[in-house]
Amino acid sequence: MSTTELPASHAELMDGVYRWQRHIYDLTRKYYLLGRDKLISGLDVPSGGTVLELGCGTGRNIILAARAYPDARFFGLDISAEMLETAGAAVAREGLSDRVMLARGDATDFNAKALFGQGSFDRVFVSYSLSMIPGWEKTVSAALAALAPMGSLHVVDFGQQEGLPGWFRTLLRGWLKKFHVTPRESLRDVLESEAERTGATFRFRTLYHGYSWLAVIKLGI
Repeated sequence: MSTTELPASHAELMDGVYRWQRHIYDLTRKYYLLGRDKLISGLDVPSGGTVLELGCGTGRNIILAARAYPDARFFGLDISAEMLETAGAAVAREGLSDRVMLARGDATDFNAKALFGQGSFDRVFVSYSLSMIPGWEKTVSAALAALAPMGSLHVVDFGQQEGLPGWFRTLLRGWLKKFHVTPRESLRDVLESEAERTGATFRFRTLYHGYSWLAVIKLGI
């Protein structure tokens, strides 16, 4: 997918938000993007497998996953050219360019074969991106369509803070709004519905009293 085919308004918004923040993103986000490492440890990538991250950002997650699964190949998609610049430099710095391929695209509508030369993937994961993507439900559908038989989709994102005090939820929502982030109230329902539609199994966990939600949709079981 070429840059001209991307939804310009959202791509420009993300570039604007992260033009400077990308330089401190990982340092600051590690304190409140909770559950990312649990997602990575649960990928259980098969030997020689392929993994796609939608909304790869600075490359933090894809690099950790590539280290954890050294015989797998990784592919990262993001709509922000600014983030991809940082991710590409990080991947190269870690000596992973031979196993990690990055491309600019829209997570709600992408052609994996055109972008990566890879039509399907054993694992697809989305970490704290659905809460930033307009029309995020389409990302879930697109991710499932990109899975190979017996593949699985792994998602971690903000929950509804259902087990935390109301004041905390209010403060968190106000902070996230500054970065165009909206926790998706219907996330569990959408994921479960998509699992039913595709005949897949669905696993769901609440983490840290509902601060984060972690879900897995697995095909073919």
